[in-house]
Parts: sequence; C-alpha cells; structure tokens
Amino acid sequence: MKIAVIGATGLVGREMLTVLAERGFGNEEIIAAASEKSVGKEIDFAGRRLTVVSVEQAIAERPQYAIFSAGAAASREYAPRFAEVGTTVIDNSSAWRKDADKPLVVPEVNIDAVRPTDRIIANPNCSTIQMVLALSALEREYGIRRLVIATYQSITGTGIKAVRQLEAEESGKQAVENAYPYQIHRNLFPHGGDFQPDGYTTEEQKLIDETRKIYADPEIAITATVVRVPVVGGHSEAVNVELRRDFDIEDVRRLIADTPGVILYDNPSRNEYPMPILAHHRDEVWVGRVRRDASQPCSLNLWVVADNIRKGAATNAVQIMQALIKRQN
Repeated sequence: MKIAVIGATGLVGREMLTVLAERGFGNEEIIAAASEKSVGKEIDFAGRRLTVVSVEQAIAERPQYAIFSAGAAASREYAPRFAEVGTTVIDNSSAWRKDADKPLVVPEVNIDAVRPTDRIIANPNCSTIQMVLALSALEREYGIRRLVIATYQSITGTGIKAVRQLEAEESGKQAVENAYPYQIHRNLFPHGGDFQPDGYTTEEQKLIDETRKIYADPEIAITATVVRVPVVGGHSEAVNVELRRDFDIEDVRRLIADTPGVILYDNPSRNEYPMPILAHHRDEVWVGRVRRDASQPCSLNLWVVADNIRKGAATNAVQIMQALIKRQN
C-alpha cells in the first residue's frame, strides 16, 4: 500500500507519520511530501529515513490514500488532483468541511457518512472532534437541543511558530517572529482564528457548523467562546449541554464511560479530573466534572480534554483511513 502524507514536515504532518508507525503502517510505502522548500530533506519514520518529495511527485505515485495537513489553499489545489487519479484524500484543513458533498468525519461517530464514491473526506477542527466524540452517546440517547461552549485551546493549535513564541517568552527572550499579537506566557486571550462581522471568530464558527454537520442536525442551538491559553499539551472545553429530554446522571456517566475512545475521569473527592498534562501524547478524549445544571431543565455541565495534535488532528485522520481499509476488507 502507498500512503502519502502531504505537509509531512509540519507539526501535525510529523505526528501523522508517528501515528502511522504506531498503528501498524511502518512497513508500507510512505510518501512524505511538502512544499518545494522542503523537498530533499530527510525525516524519520519507523526506523528509516524518508526523503521529502514534491506534491506533484506524490500525485504521480498514485497512492491509495493521501493524508493532508498542508493548509486550506494547498488542499483546494491538490486534493482534487489526487482524487482524479483514484486516491482517497483525508484532509485536515478547513478547505472542505463546509462542502455539502464532502463528508466530515469522526470515525467513532459517523464513519457511515463516507460513501464508496467519496474521494475527499474532511477531518474536523480539533476542538470539534473531542467534543462531538465526548457527547456522541448522549446525542444518540437523548438528542441535543443546545450547547454553550468555552474552549481553552493549546498554542500548538496555531503551529510551531506559537510554540517558539511561548518558549522565547518563558526564557525572557524575544521570538524571531510572533504568532500572536500579545504575550502568551502568563496570559490568555479570547481570540482564535479571525473575527467575523458578527463578533464571533472563525474558530467559534467551526464549532457551530461542524457539530451540526457531524450530528446531521441543523437545529442544534450552539454558541461558543474560544480562548487561547499558554498550554502545549492539548485543548480543554467547558461544555453546557441541554438535552431534548431529562436524564439520570448515572446513566449519563455510564454512556460517556462506554464510548469508544473516551475516558471518564471524574472523581472530585480525590481531585481527579481531566487536564492537558494527562491527555498529552494520548489518543483518548478525557471527560470529567460531569454534573447536572440546576439552573435549567434537562441540562448538564462537563469538562472535555484531548491532545489537539493527536486525536484532534493526526490520529483522527489515520483512524478514518483505518476504518475505510477495514470496510474494504
């Protein structure tokens, strides 16, 4: 099998290679592709060295799968060309997420949205992935009427430039190039993505649009505030959920605990609750602080944490590919 990783030298691209090796693809033919400035570089993969090639060369290789983490512009340009030669593309950018003809997939939740004829599949935004997985059993059992979300998002969601800015600030130095307009060390700010005319940001809009699409329910009322925090390990979310009918809180706990890919870590008497430091380098979504919202009917609060580079990006993309391979076999 030939598998191409597009954007292989980036933060998420390198993690995709790591996940592929971990999940049994170490002996497959892996094509590492990136922009022209990276062509010829060597990167490690499963105990061997891969030479980075151009995207054009990767297309010529006609891989069965191409996993993209190269940005929306590159995805719009190259994903259709891979599809034309028979490659199934799994794209981590925002390029295709709103496209009605392209499935937006968290494999544990809606892999059935992928049709045999689909050649471009969208990977959701990292903050969306962890939330929809954490709530998926509740959505099936009770239905969701409304979500109020506040995210506390790792700087790794912005990329390596943000990591370097934080590291420089921590050491009392000036970064060569800042990712943010403000200091992030010992600070946070309610700004992720670009501001829209309505005052919401594009990161907040993704949570709204993508959740409705994945659950196939355009009627869910959703509002969100995205906050960037000086954390490297993963994204955290405070989520208030209004269900369509009342619930027993122990049934809610059971449903969450039984969800594949989710860890219920919720023992306040022992100060046990999810934190980015627990989720870092892990593929699971962690859920805790599960409690009824006494202020209104049919509502509860919970806290959701996951590594945004792993399950929020690289792992989810590889899992989509694994599910498609399993379906074919």
